[in-house]
Amino acid sequence: MRLRWSRNEIKNTTIGMVFLLPNILGFLIFTAIPLFISLFMAFTDWNLEMHNMFRSGSVKMVGFGNFIKLFTDPDFSFFLGNTLFLMLGIPFGVAGSLGAALLLNHNFKTGSRRLYWIIILTVVMTASCLMMLCVGMATSALTIIVCGVAGAAIIGGAFGGQSVYRTLFYLPSFTSGVATFILWKKLYSPENGPINNVLQPLLDYITPVAAKLSPGMAAFLAGALLVIMGIGAFLAVFRRVRLWHLGECGILGLVIGMGLLITPLLCCRLWSALSWGGYWGFAIAALGVCFAVFQLWRGRSFRSVYDYGLTDAVIIDGMFMLGLFCLLGLTNVVMAMPVEANAPGGYIAPKWLADYYWAKPALMLMGFWGAIGSNNMLLYLAGLSGISQDLYEAADIDGATPFQRFWHVTWPQLSGVTFFILIMSIMSGLQGGFETARVMTNGGPAGSTTTLAYYIYNEGFATGRLGYASAVSWTLFAMVFAVTIFNWKFGNKYTND
Repeated sequence: MRLRWSRNEIKNTTIGMVFLLPNILGFLIFTAIPLFISLFMAFTDWNLEMHNMFRSGSVKMVGFGNFIKLFTDPDFSFFLGNTLFLMLGIPFGVAGSLGAALLLNHNFKTGSRRLYWIIILTVVMTASCLMMLCVGMATSALTIIVCGVAGAAIIGGAFGGQSVYRTLFYLPSFTSGVATFILWKKLYSPENGPINNVLQPLLDYITPVAAKLSPGMAAFLAGALLVIMGIGAFLAVFRRVRLWHLGECGILGLVIGMGLLITPLLCCRLWSALSWGGYWGFAIAALGVCFAVFQLWRGRSFRSVYDYGLTDAVIIDGMFMLGLFCLLGLTNVVMAMPVEANAPGGYIAPKWLADYYWAKPALMLMGFWGAIGSNNMLLYLAGLSGISQDLYEAADIDGATPFQRFWHVTWPQLSGVTFFILIMSIMSGLQGGFETARVMTNGGPAGSTTTLAYYIYNEGFATGRLGYASAVSWTLFAMVFAVTIFNWKFGNKYTND
């Protein structure tokens, strides 16, 4: 074993280190050292108002005091709830990017020339009618400009074909984030924003119809929605337990899937808001849970590895959970329809970013728009190009419908891509929300759009409590690290299968 280096090896190593030195110094100065300093600050009472060059107070070690305070601080739990609420839009963004990829994977210009011109004329007529409608409604100039640009983009894509549409869809991803946020802030303007200019005439048309709806009929419709919700929950639970019983779902997929499906059932107060509908809906859903418990006691016919079917449990049952919550929220909307319609002025378009209850949905809607043409769409396009055409030909021979082709061929082949996108979106969602809150709402109204990232900024740089802000940062790091471990454990397998 040779212990001494030759002069040539020392020379080459020195030259290599010289070239690496700028990168190493940059990492140490801007990443590693601040990282260790923040870890040290998390265990201190460092406060810029108390510890600065004008005061003689010294920084004291408080141990885990900041972390104990963090978990008893109502602001932290409230802002964590905001972060998780905004993350509910992730499945819709994933579904939107998948839908866009499926559309952009087909080039209609390769079809018959007659069909191509029919599509062109349809697009032109639709865009022209929308423009004339906007002008006739005496909307603002900004609304007309936005509709005109959208119509021009659709017409240009119809003439240019697949490549033009792909470019237009991906355009928001490399547009400056701040510029996009300012644009959406103008779109959400309550007085002259294009969204309210289009929405208010529709609400004026609906108001007289909703005003005639009696409270009893509203209660009946809301109760029917709760019954439908209960049936949906029962079918989702039945499907998950049946997959587990047949060996198509492991114990981990069963636990995660059942946890997602049972979550809406825990909102008992909302279920019981309507006597007959809430009770019947909850009873039907509870029957599904009892069936699941009976199947677990009975055992399973076929066994599988513990993490088998995990992707299906996370994605499909997660979508079921969001659908159940949407139905649960829709019942409240239906119940309030007669009251709101008979109020002075009738239905009024939301104030969006200025309203406590509409601010988060407004940001989620903007996030959905950005997710449709994001990098997720490119990942799905790459995944679609890797699916063998032999599978589609076999499905056609078996007489599969377009939906069956998607459900039994396309969706399983994209499960790895979907799992990767979902995990990365969750990690990004936990860390995100700072730019939107800073530019569009300043965390308001009443902190309704303040996420953990923006909370860390406020605590560290607005109030100067660096020790407490560091504790929040490392808690957020622990959350992201847990998701990373989950992805490291399961993501590679599902992405490479």
